[in-house]
Formats: sequence, structure tokens, C-alpha cells
Amino acid sequence: MFQHLFSRTRLGLVGLSVALMLSFPVRAGGLAGVKTVFILMFENHDWSSIRETNFCPYLNTVVLPQAAWAERYYNPTNIHPSEPNYLWLVAGTNFGVKTDQPPSVNGQTTTQHLAFLLDRAGLSWKTYQEDIPGDTLPLVNNGEYAVRHNPFLFFSSVTHDPAYALRHVRPFPELFNDLTNGSLPRFNFLVPNLTNDMHNLTPGSASTRLQGDHWLSHVLPAIQASPAYQDGGAVFITWDEGVGESSDGPIGLILLSPGGRGGGYHNTIHYTHSSTLRTVQEIFGVEPLLGDAANATSLSDLFSDPRLAVSGSVGGPSFQLVGSRLTSGRIHDLQASTDLRTWSSLGTRTAVDGAANWTVPAVSGAARFFRLQELR
Repeated sequence: MFQHLFSRTRLGLVGLSVALMLSFPVRAGGLAGVKTVFILMFENHDWSSIRETNFCPYLNTVVLPQAAWAERYYNPTNIHPSEPNYLWLVAGTNFGVKTDQPPSVNGQTTTQHLAFLLDRAGLSWKTYQEDIPGDTLPLVNNGEYAVRHNPFLFFSSVTHDPAYALRHVRPFPELFNDLTNGSLPRFNFLVPNLTNDMHNLTPGSASTRLQGDHWLSHVLPAIQASPAYQDGGAVFITWDEGVGESSDGPIGLILLSPGGRGGGYHNTIHYTHSSTLRTVQEIFGVEPLLGDAANATSLSDLFSDPRLAVSGSVGGPSFQLVGSRLTSGRIHDLQASTDLRTWSSLGTRTAVDGAANWTVPAVSGAARFFRLQELR
């Protein structure tokens, strides 16, 4: 008789008769189930100046208690000022750029960037930028809008077709309509203006951090209330670089997601912007890994682990094993072993909506161990 037992751990609990294990050698399984990604950018603050400060009441009293975050997240070593870091977030490199010059000076002809890979995979994307028009490409600074914070416009594969570019580079207020009308893309790069991104101090304001915190208190609830967030959304909040355009950090990286660990979980794993890019690529399954993303540790630890569980009774001739929080569209192989050394496949399934199930014949005698592997 098999006992009803399950494990939530990735390489987990050994049971009396049935032990369930998870192994994801190719892709971090904790990213499973994420369908829509938001990256929200702030500017020029070390994490120590954000965490537990009176100038960020919304972040510290509302956001962090429900979030997971990294204590050791950095911009790439000695990469400054802003523009190289924004490029790095979508390409895994700064292409040698070390200034904040416009695309007419620092433009790139390569297709090795995130927008190109998303397009090639048929995945929708937009960047929503504050204080830009919706009818012309914002290729130069204008008021509180800074083109250096709009990395997609530095790639000729985006800007060569103005109509194409305008479909993807949109004024920020359109985000709120897209959140409610079902037209939100799968990948969303959100950039406040220079006041709201904690960069420029408004006359009479007590702090740039307070400005950004107030702005976030209006934007984030709208995102979290949307169907796209509630059904597999993930919001990554980060800063482009450390204080004074010279510090590498640590800077903030905060995750909010129904599939995230949340509850104030945090770790001390070393991450950089390459980690964020790798995580986005793993979520969407777009390859090759760009630039330094190939060398980076993904942010999967901030997400909940996938699950493998027994469904129903295991006392009959067969029983059901159900995998959840899996990567939709990926093939998963259920394997069994009696000694944790030799494994045999019980069949592969393609995860749909983050889940897959197997009918497993019951075998009397020695305990069996089960593991689930995600294949390419």
C-alpha cells in the first residue's frame, strides 16, 4: 500500500513509500507559470537608502511585506552612467557605451537584444515611457523624458520602421487602458519621468525617493489589480545603478508575483542586471542567452518552487501524479527510481497552464522515488 505523501521541495523529502522530487537541470522550475512580465525602473539609489527609510513609506510598509527581494543585487561592475545599464538590461552588454548620448551617437545595428528575440518568438512587448508623444519616435530628450532610459530606441532593428517602433514605444498613460482592456503585451518595460523615477528633485520636495514612492503607490496597485498580473504576472522593480552614478550598489531588486515567495522573503545571492535579463529569457524561453546573461544566476530563488503531488488515492492499481507551477509549453519527463541512482522514464508531458499529470502504475514492494525534469 502506497502512502499519500508529497513534497514541495526541488530535491526534497524522502517518504516511507513514495517520495516525490523535482529536478530542473535546464531551467529553473520556480519561474513556471509566469505569463506576463513587468520591469519597472527607478534611478540612482543604493538599496541601503531605500530599505527602511522614512522617504519610502509605501515601499517599506506595503510593498516589501508582500514581496521577495535581493539584498545583493548590483549593476554590472563599473558600468555607468544610466544609458549603459539600460542597454545591459535588454542585451546583457553595454556594447562599449559609456555615455548618455542619444541613439544618433550610441545607436547599435545588432539584433542581439531582447526585443528581437521576443519578436522572433511571436511574443508581444512594449515599453511605456512617461512624457513621450504617441505619434512620433522620442529619439531625443524632451522635458522630463530622457531617451537614455529608453533602450529599445538604440537598436536600428527597432527604429528602422517608425510604424513598427511606434507600436511598441508608447506613452505611459496607455498602460492603464491596456491593463483593463486585454491588450497588454507579454513583456512590459515601465519607465517613469525624471521626477517620478527618483532622479530629479522637484522644487519644494523633501526627497527624490519620496517622489518615486508616491508615484509607485498609484501605479503598482493598478498593475496588481489587473487580470494579467493575477494570472501569472511578475513585477520586477529595480534601479539602474547606485547613488551618484558611480556606486555599483547593492541596489534594489524587488519581485511581486502570485508565483513569488513573497512575505518578505529575501536572500543574499549575488545578482546583477544580467540576472534579470536571464530570468526574463528563461520565462519566455527565448534564446540564445544574451551577453552576460549566459554567465548570470537567474532570480528563480525569489519564486515559489514547482510542485509534484499525488492526486487521489494511491491504494489502487494506479494513481495520479500532478506537476504544478511548471513552465507552460515545455516538455517535462517524469522519472522513477528505487535507489536514487538509476532512473527510468514514465513518460513526458507538455505543461499546459503550468500543469501536467501522469497515471502511474502501482508496484508493490520497495519504495519508489519520483522526480520531474524539464527538457528543452
